[in-house]
Amino acid sequence: MKIAVGLSGGVDSSVAAVMLKEAGHDVVGVTMKLWREGRYLGGTRDACFGPHEADDIDRAADFARAIGIGYQVFDCSEEYEQAIIGYFRDTSLKGLTPNPCVMCNAAMKFGLLPRMAQKSGLDFDRFATGHYARIVPAQAGRLAVARAADAKKDQSYFLYRLSQKQLEETVFPLGGMTKQEVRQIAAARGLAAADKLDSQDFYSGDKGELIGAEDREGDIVDLGGKVLGRHSGFWHYTVGQRKGIGVFGPEPHYVIRLDACRNRVVVGNRQEAFTREFGVEGIKWMARAESAEPIVCRVKIRSTGEPLGPVTLDNGICRADGEGLFGVAPGQSAVFYDDEGRIICGGVINR
Repeated sequence: MKIAVGLSGGVDSSVAAVMLKEAGHDVVGVTMKLWREGRYLGGTRDACFGPHEADDIDRAADFARAIGIGYQVFDCSEEYEQAIIGYFRDTSLKGLTPNPCVMCNAAMKFGLLPRMAQKSGLDFDRFATGHYARIVPAQAGRLAVARAADAKKDQSYFLYRLSQKQLEETVFPLGGMTKQEVRQIAAARGLAAADKLDSQDFYSGDKGELIGAEDREGDIVDLGGKVLGRHSGFWHYTVGQRKGIGVFGPEPHYVIRLDACRNRVVVGNRQEAFTREFGVEGIKWMARAESAEPIVCRVKIRSTGEPLGPVTLDNGICRADGEGLFGVAPGQSAVFYDDEGRIICGGVINR
């Protein structure tokens, strides 16, 4: 089988390519170029989007030569600026919490990149990446992304927007492996990326650069509207945040919500940061077709941690028992899982 592998220059995509080649597949490496010199400052921390990109591309090219596969780079920077940076900017200025990695996977990595590769003349049957996730059978002949064997590295949350067609054309060679096993394979084969640190975020610099808004002072208030302090821009805060808020009291304060209309940051105590009910819009169904019946399942409202629950998803409303869920952030994704770790559906938290 002919397989195009998305290479990042890191250990995961490198090992994915090696495994596929050793399995007898005809492998070619492809990379998205996202960074536009002089557009942003970036930073020193490793990330998907930053000024270190040229080094990563050189590393991926060296790797491809070393194992004897073809390699091409595709300039996706203009589309990335419009689709992902634009989304990040607009969402942040609405007082919502953006999730650029979710949007990038569906639109760019599993969308634009393989399309550009095919249009360039590359012939391949499947597209592969180094994601820690699995593609498994689901109801009525559908496919679903399921959680990886390595729960700590699981990246299924970021993939809920993939279409059935994208799933049919995708391979995740690392889904049944642990990170330790991947690094052992890389070390045994002398891969230069064996000790390379993982990317920690989507951007390596101050995210205020991407938003591009001048500081605008406003009030930090409690749930009753009492002014507790001042801020220089609500977009500098995140729902659930505790450190660095700038207000003090007998117990820690947490960001409860961002009020863009009034330019306010609303804070409260930990108990007040829990939510028992929230809405989800733009739901993408995966393991099953769209259902009007209530579904009892588990949910992730951020990429880290285990799925929480049980919760009930009923006509776009998620309800949790007990004290509820901590730090539910409008704009973030809520991804719903069945008991086998398969993604049932996912959408964007809207209230």
